[in-house]
Amino acid sequence: MSATPDVHPHEGEQHGASVGARLNRLRAGVLGANDGIVSTAGIVVGVAGATASRGAVLTAGVAGLVAGALSMAAGEYVSVGSQRDTQQALLAKEARELREMPDAELAELAGLYEAKGLTPELAHEVAEQLTAHDALAAHVDAELGIDPDDLTDPWQAAGASAASFVVGALLPLLAITLAPHALRVPVTFVAVLLALVVTGVASARLGGAGVSKAVRRTVVGGALAMAVTYAVGRAVGGW
Repeated sequence: MSATPDVHPHEGEQHGASVGARLNRLRAGVLGANDGIVSTAGIVVGVAGATASRGAVLTAGVAGLVAGALSMAAGEYVSVGSQRDTQQALLAKEARELREMPDAELAELAGLYEAKGLTPELAHEVAEQLTAHDALAAHVDAELGIDPDDLTDPWQAAGASAASFVVGALLPLLAITLAPHALRVPVTFVAVLLALVVTGVASARLGGAGVSKAVRRTVVGGALAMAVTYAVGRAVGGW
């Protein structure tokens, strides 16, 4: 009888229940940075269109950075906190059902695996073995797609969201305050569009989508936002 070969993930291939969660966090970070770039660029370019004062532009940019980061953090905390509360309620419900009606839960788990293509005998055997190993983990994974050891953390999500927003917001803020007065708007436009190319590529790679479409979407959106706010600034500043 031949020995059972060792099974390892292919090179560069990630396995594990938390891979999807990690990719979602990375994608959220990229999108947070993108929001920081576009929103802050819109603010500073708009103010630059209204006034030549470097202090006014810097003040508006810093205020936008702080307000945006706090807003992102608060929104993410509320959203992820609600998601975690729901997950914990579902885990508690499943644990109670396992205590009160273990046979029915075992049959339900076997039925789920049978629906995925296993024979009734094999599905029942798999359900029994997984239940013996870790009943709650087996049931919530098959029924709910939840990993009890990898629940969403609202504080972590809020911090990551705020940090990514700040990183993105710093680029247009530095570009418009450090560039020569006559070139500050063009320099900011170019710097922001290049940064949006990077975030577009990153979001496409993480999501497995087409790069050109993602880049085009982020660049056109950012350029439009800056053009509109600059025009508004010029119009308001002339009053």
